[in-house]
Amino acid sequence: MAKLTVSDLDLKGKKVLMRVDFNVPIKDGVIGNDNRIVAALPTIKYVSEHGGKAILLSHLGRIKKEEDKPGLSMRPVAERLSNLLNKPVTFVPTTEGKQLEDAIDGLSDGDVLVMENTRYEDVKDGEYVKRESGNDPELGKYWASLGDVFVNDAFGTAHRSHASNVGIASNMGQTAAGFLMEKEIKFIGGAVDNPEHPFVAILGGAKVSDKIGVIDNLLAKADKILIGGGMTYTFYAAKGMKIGNSLVEKDKIDLAKEILDKAGDKLVLPTDSVVAEKFDNDAAHKTVEGDIPDGYMALDIGPKSVAEFEDVLKSAKTVVWNGPMGVFEMSNYAEGTLEIGKFLGTLTEAKTIVGGGDSTAAVQQLGVADKLSHISTGGGASLEYLEGKTLPGIAAISDK
Repeated sequence: MAKLTVSDLDLKGKKVLMRVDFNVPIKDGVIGNDNRIVAALPTIKYVSEHGGKAILLSHLGRIKKEEDKPGLSMRPVAERLSNLLNKPVTFVPTTEGKQLEDAIDGLSDGDVLVMENTRYEDVKDGEYVKRESGNDPELGKYWASLGDVFVNDAFGTAHRSHASNVGIASNMGQTAAGFLMEKEIKFIGGAVDNPEHPFVAILGGAKVSDKIGVIDNLLAKADKILIGGGMTYTFYAAKGMKIGNSLVEKDKIDLAKEILDKAGDKLVLPTDSVVAEKFDNDAAHKTVEGDIPDGYMALDIGPKSVAEFEDVLKSAKTVVWNGPMGVFEMSNYAEGTLEIGKFLGTLTEAKTIVGGGDSTAAVQQLGVADKLSHISTGGGASLEYLEGKTLPGIAAISDK
């Protein structure tokens, strides 16, 4: 079912509540990376240019006690947004009450307002009450009362049922997806529900347990699933191979066996690994095929595996990649991840979708991000979407 989007709405003169994902890294009031703010600009500009009054809500970090609040104010975010939009942005240092209501009433068509971090509502009078993250019904109702329409553009929180997404939506006549949310639904939802074949998934990361649901869901849909990262060695152990001191989830070995039996030749494991005697970028390292020798731990996929993975990928029409192939943050074990990222940038005939922090960092570092079809802005949300789960934030958006 197609979802209502911001371009379906008549915005002129309307107070447009917008849930955005401005959960950016911030230290001592300085924003480390503004990608998420930049990603929301098309929807904010659209609302503003079509005469809507944009009222932006976002969480920032986790707030569990009063002392957490000062360092997680949205003020620096509002200032950065003002620079990016090249126009004034009103910041209101509260999440409810007369000051906020008066500021909203004072907006002219096209104006933009940012209210304080929605998670300030999680702590009241020194108590951790989780009004925002627990979807307090009164809070959702109050926020909904501040606007005429609601636009949800925060895919990063779509897997959470919070007052600022589901709570507002359930008290509004209409909820529309912003352009960023629309793109995520189209690409990730499309890849899961209706992929063009051959469909290849590349899954990396440390733990099998993090990706079980995804592997399970994609086995029924993908033509091949390429496995990399630390979780490889739980599969190695399930096959009875030697894994040395490599990462392993012992309690997941039986499950890995079941997955291998079910998957047959759909699941492709690395055939060689870069190994070292300790978890250290400067440790002596070498490439080995098959079993991992005693006293060594595997920290990346080897060049033979990269070539074999590329061989599978070259004919793909849909590719979804989530998770690194090795210890990406150490330069000596980043090669596998970087080579896969580089190769994805050459697949001009395929729909290429990347999600997860390290995979995204890799394609950005390589400068191939603009050659890919879509880079997801949501870590947990994109994983749960790939698992085939219903995301509450998306379910709450009105159908067309």
